[in-house]
Amino acid sequence: MSKPSRHNAILKIVEQSRPANQDELRKALVRVGFKVTQATLSRDIRELGLVKSSEGYQFAPGAPAPIANEQILPSANRLVREFVLDVREAQNLLVVKTAVGSAQPVAASLDGEAWNEVLGTIAGDDTILMVTEDNRAAHRLGSRIRELLA
Repeated sequence: MSKPSRHNAILKIVEQSRPANQDELRKALVRVGFKVTQATLSRDIRELGLVKSSEGYQFAPGAPAPIANEQILPSANRLVREFVLDVREAQNLLVVKTAVGSAQPVAASLDGEAWNEVLGTIAGDDTILMVTEDNRAAHRLGSRIRELLA
């Protein structure tokens, strides 16, 4: 997974739970699909300008919250509800049909979720192809996206 995706995941974790130490932060990253070394995590913390306080890692006081080097998109929940028309499984693949011109932003927002089931995503104009490890993972992923449609 990309560095900007990892940075976004770190920012979400810090915003939601303020991990007390690097090991807590590393474990939270593992839970969302990122395996990082201590050296990489230290570098990420420094690059994002996070500081450790008695309450855990947080954004530097008085500074605006950092933004990772990715375009900020609306939530996957919103984009799926607005633009996804159909979700179909084909063995370990998931084909997601969207409104014309909507596949790219929907795919980007789904990638940003960093779901463990997703090995890769390709988006065209109105179709997204999501590759998973096996049929069960494709089924779980399809169910998760269908839940967002509801």
